[in-house]
Amino acid sequence: MGCLPGPEESRSTAMSTTVPADPAAPEALPRRRLHLLLAALMLGMLLAALDQTIVGTALPTIAGKLGGMREYSWVVTVYLLATTATTPLYGKVSDLYGRRPVFLFSIGTFLAGSLLAGMAQNMTELIATRGIQGVGGGGLITLALTIVSDVVPPRERGRYQGLFGAVFGISSIAGPLLGGYFAQSDWRLIFYLNIPLGLVAAAFAWRLLTWVPHRRRSHRVDYLGAFLLVAAVSCLLLATSWGGQEYPWGSAPVVALFAAGAVLAVVFVLAETRAAEPILPLRLFTLRTVTLACLATFVLGCALFGSIIYVPMYLQVVKGASPTASGLQMLPMMGGMIVTSTLSGRLISRVGRYKWFLVTGSVLIAAGLALLGRLETGTSVWWAGLFLAVLGVGAGLLMQPLVLAVQNAVDLRDLGIATATSTFSQSLGGSFGTAVLGAVLSTRLAEALTARLRALPGGGGSGAGGGSGPGTLLKDPAAIGRLPEAVRSAVQHAFTDALHVLFGTGAAVAVVMVVMTLLLPDTPLRGTPAAPPPAPERVPGQPAAGPAGP
Repeated sequence: MGCLPGPEESRSTAMSTTVPADPAAPEALPRRRLHLLLAALMLGMLLAALDQTIVGTALPTIAGKLGGMREYSWVVTVYLLATTATTPLYGKVSDLYGRRPVFLFSIGTFLAGSLLAGMAQNMTELIATRGIQGVGGGGLITLALTIVSDVVPPRERGRYQGLFGAVFGISSIAGPLLGGYFAQSDWRLIFYLNIPLGLVAAAFAWRLLTWVPHRRRSHRVDYLGAFLLVAAVSCLLLATSWGGQEYPWGSAPVVALFAAGAVLAVVFVLAETRAAEPILPLRLFTLRTVTLACLATFVLGCALFGSIIYVPMYLQVVKGASPTASGLQMLPMMGGMIVTSTLSGRLISRVGRYKWFLVTGSVLIAAGLALLGRLETGTSVWWAGLFLAVLGVGAGLLMQPLVLAVQNAVDLRDLGIATATSTFSQSLGGSFGTAVLGAVLSTRLAEALTARLRALPGGGGSGAGGGSGPGTLLKDPAAIGRLPEAVRSAVQHAFTDALHVLFGTGAAVAVVMVVMTLLLPDTPLRGTPAAPPPAPERVPGQPAAGPAGP
């Protein structure tokens, strides 16, 4: 890579012998160039992050117009599947071939998928094109974070990565808002909106990424490892997506997918131990910081993203809010995430440490989920907003510093794959969390709905939508408002009963994240006075890492 340790050719011999080089120090860019580059990367990341949230509120409308309610969940699942499975590939390939061509490829793939999705005439075409979008989206998020680590030293990285955390906060609110708005006009604009934004991002990236250093080196592409990784992740995600939804958990298809995923995962690990250049170097996990940070990131995805997607559903089902209004009522979470992500980044850069920001964020996320577990039909939207603000503050303190912890622990040559591994952990956790907690919600809702409807005079069944199950009710929250008052109240109380279990489960999972962050070493960021040019973290007994390079 283009920022190898050692004296630069343009420096004098005297200076190179008196000033030690930090092996992890990237080549600095002038501030104006750096800000332009960051703007282009943030725009690319916004495209991918927005597409994870914008479809949700519009999906009932899209599925109804394309006549595919049975394939409803696949529009979301296939995007998550493609994004999660390809994330590690981008990190490794960009380490080998450079950031610029790989980033441009990911933008091009994402835009092609967006254009085709907007032209879809049926659900099969929409699902296939969403998969293409996911392949591109996986690179946009991973490479944006990786490129920052190429041009910003660890000491300063926190303040800039805090801005990327704010992008996720914006997308989590703007997505449902835009999705609800376009669902009421023309749902195809959801996908066509990506085209002008993506072209601007591509134009800037074409020019600005020439400033990102890269030195080519001999390589061997781990095709076998890439295939096994994608196959294992695909099987496991399909099992968790189908389990309890399309098929019972103990059914043959679900059990077979879990078994196939486990076998493929074992074969993948064995293959990686023999690969000359593994797609996911297992040596990274000999580093305590990397292991704990990736586990915490996985749990973050499970607890936060697996839970928070149901808050807009609560606002629509229980409070009767429109899709657009429910997005507006999520603003406290976005505000908390943006403010603390930005401020914590600056504070981390100032103090040179990140651990206690992570611990505080983990505690606040667990507390926020526990508070959301107290939502009732009569809870004021102001109280709900306060609970969301707590959650947003916690997420702002946690998301980007976890990536920073991983980047600070590894050798320069592994920045790409290490960043991809961290992003992969969060995406994988979000996918599993969404699937598993969705199954928890569906199971508990079915039980609570049956019990409350039976308690009504005459059983209440006739007014419940003609035998519509929980899934059908939740796909059309507006229909609940048209039910008879007694039946509507029963449905709303049943939904809050189910949410208590869902958010309680999410809070319990978040406690695991608190433990993980407490166990993290309190390592100074490289470039701080407390951390003079260090070698990357290594396990005792291992030889020190040599210069990063070919």
